[in-house]
Amino acid sequence: MVVMARLSRPERPDLVFEEEDLPYEEEIMRNQFSVKCWLRYIEFKQGAPKPRLNQLYERALKLLPCSYKLWYRYLKARRAQVKHRCVTDPAYEDVNNCHERAFVFMHKMPRLWLDYCQFLMDQGRVTHTRRTFDRALRALPITQHSRIWPLYLRFLRSHPLPETAVRGYRRFLKLSPESAEEYIEYLKSSDRLDEAAQRLATVVNDERFVSKAGKSNYQARDVYEEAIRTVMTVRDFTQVFDSYAQFEESMIAAKMETASELGREEEDDVDLELRLARFEQLISRRPLLLNSVLLRQNPHHVHEWHKRVALHQGRPREIINTYTEAVQTVDPFKATGKPHTLWVAFAKFYEDNGQLDDARVILEKATKVSFKQVDDLASVWCECGELELRHENYDQALRLLRKATALPARRAEYFDGSEPVQNRVYKSLKVWSMLADLEESLGTFQSTKAVYDRILDLRIATPQIVINYAMFLEEHKYFEESFKAYERGISLFKWPNVSDIWSTYLTKFIARYGGRKLERARDLFEQALDGCPPKYAKTLYLLYAQLEEEWGLARHAMAVYERATRAVEPAQQYDMFNIYIKRAAEIYGVTHTRSIYQKAIEVLSDEHAREMCLRFADMECKLGEIDRARAIYSFCSQICDPRTTGAFWQTWKDFEVRHGNEDTIREMLRIRRSVQATYNTQVNFMASQMLKVSGSATGTVSDLAPGQSGMDDMKLLEQRAEQLAAEAERDQPSRAQSKILFVRSDASREELAELAQQANPEEIELGEDEDEDEMDLEPNEVRLEQQSVPAAVFGSLKED
Repeated sequence: MVVMARLSRPERPDLVFEEEDLPYEEEIMRNQFSVKCWLRYIEFKQGAPKPRLNQLYERALKLLPCSYKLWYRYLKARRAQVKHRCVTDPAYEDVNNCHERAFVFMHKMPRLWLDYCQFLMDQGRVTHTRRTFDRALRALPITQHSRIWPLYLRFLRSHPLPETAVRGYRRFLKLSPESAEEYIEYLKSSDRLDEAAQRLATVVNDERFVSKAGKSNYQARDVYEEAIRTVMTVRDFTQVFDSYAQFEESMIAAKMETASELGREEEDDVDLELRLARFEQLISRRPLLLNSVLLRQNPHHVHEWHKRVALHQGRPREIINTYTEAVQTVDPFKATGKPHTLWVAFAKFYEDNGQLDDARVILEKATKVSFKQVDDLASVWCECGELELRHENYDQALRLLRKATALPARRAEYFDGSEPVQNRVYKSLKVWSMLADLEESLGTFQSTKAVYDRILDLRIATPQIVINYAMFLEEHKYFEESFKAYERGISLFKWPNVSDIWSTYLTKFIARYGGRKLERARDLFEQALDGCPPKYAKTLYLLYAQLEEEWGLARHAMAVYERATRAVEPAQQYDMFNIYIKRAAEIYGVTHTRSIYQKAIEVLSDEHAREMCLRFADMECKLGEIDRARAIYSFCSQICDPRTTGAFWQTWKDFEVRHGNEDTIREMLRIRRSVQATYNTQVNFMASQMLKVSGSATGTVSDLAPGQSGMDDMKLLEQRAEQLAAEAERDQPSRAQSKILFVRSDASREELAELAQQANPEEIELGEDEDEDEMDLEPNEVRLEQQSVPAAVFGSLKED
């Protein structure tokens, strides 16, 4: 039976002891400052519950707070008690607080610091751990820092915090500079190659540095070699290479300086030559090393492999090894560039060196590669044929291309990515085109025709293939067959791809039959024009009209031209109307062009309509139709702003000077003033809007006198209108030169008559005597004047 006793001390009424504890308690009461007594008591209570044991440690440490043995055992026991608990358990915080209390007295004990830091590392408390390490280094003397740093560095390396680790290593190197190699290794592992190269260069150039690994300064070269063979970016490579070159230069300079001071010997000369050769080799290797960096970034970059082969120029073995590595490394589905070019270039290298069998083997292997694109495999097959053609093996070239275009056991669509390219290459137009060329040159008519028919059946032909097929049939006098080929091509394509086929077909048909099959030709033209886009209509309509002019009817040709003016693009209508007018004048005469001019003026833009009006008026003037010409000028004036179309008004003025009189000049000036006023009205409207905007932004008189706002605005508008009118007047020809101004209300009749007489030398003079003679004539008498009719009026209808 266990007898429990309560300690009857007034200061600790909560202490409970068992009967077996009484001897130890009595001993402690006699020697309470004896560490051995407390340790014996603690050793006896190891099997007691943890709270009882911790209470015993606390009692002991309260009396002996500076006992290292008690604190060490107590902290170790407390850590063991929470070892299997979750790190988020509050008991961990109690243990941490216990350690903090210990360091009030034990801050000079490195063992306790190490245990506490390891305990914090196990909890994953990074910031708290780092700060505790820093406190330990500040608390301990520098002679004991070497015990803390190994665990501290291991902690820094265990977390992906390179910046924190770098700062820690820099502090550590101040204490232990001989550990620079360890720091360099860490920099390399964390991909901080810039500082690694700088540190390495510093170590190499330091003659007093002694490597812990027993390496010499020469073995630093191995580090450089490893670095330039493993870096992944051009920037890192440049820095490492420059540092490597600087290291070699420094070694050469040091050797030359040593040799000059101590006297040169034969061994020194050999060593110096060796170093110089090594430096030259390093510089010459730079392009190849840089290429290696780029290939490490993307080993599937085809162009970089070709550049690597070029760098090995003159070294066949390296070239072969490079090509072999390239075709084995490059994945066609990940390749940047055309992967088949590596195989082709590899075969070409063997061919250039006279090893045709090896070249054929390479190309044969290439035909079995699973390329991403069908075009890559097709290019390989074409290269196979080219190889045989270059060596005059024509039959073999034909056999290879026939093999490439043979139907596979399993057919697939050309763009079906789920099927291998070997099952889709039979639809490659590149291979079929080369086979067609070879058949034309080396095969028979039937074999060539069969190839073209097969291309059309597979529906892989292009318009040029169709034209080539038709031309081939035409060369062999199979004209109807060639026309059928055109028609098969037309059924395969739509506009605009069918444009060239139609143009060639129609041209060949007309050249073959002329007017013998006119109705068939007309049907073909109508079929071609059905659905033809306006962009391509002009050529067909001109060809159609030429057919009608040469073999058909003139009125049919005019109808075609008239349709063409409506079917072509707006930008081509002006040219089409010009052709229409020219052909109509040549066939029917210039009088037949009046309706065409009228239609053109209605349809065309203002600029082209203005040009048509001038030509129309000029034609009427040549025909003696002065009134018609004047009416055309009057109509055209409505779209001619006098400020921008001065040439038109000058032309009208010259016309009136030659053929007009006082009234017609007055009418022209009136029309000009009216048109000017129309355009000025538009300008004044915009000016008024601008004045309103500026007035609202800057303020006007109305802001000061609200009652007079309407009157002030009107004054501003009137002033602006007067200014614009003055500018327009300055833009017109000067009065001194033309003697023609706007018709004013105060213009004298005599002034206008004088202007008309001086400017119109062809006008019939009407003097006073003539007026009297005319008045003496009888009412039924009329003076007639005869004038010859121009030959252009009759066109091609006039008899010779």
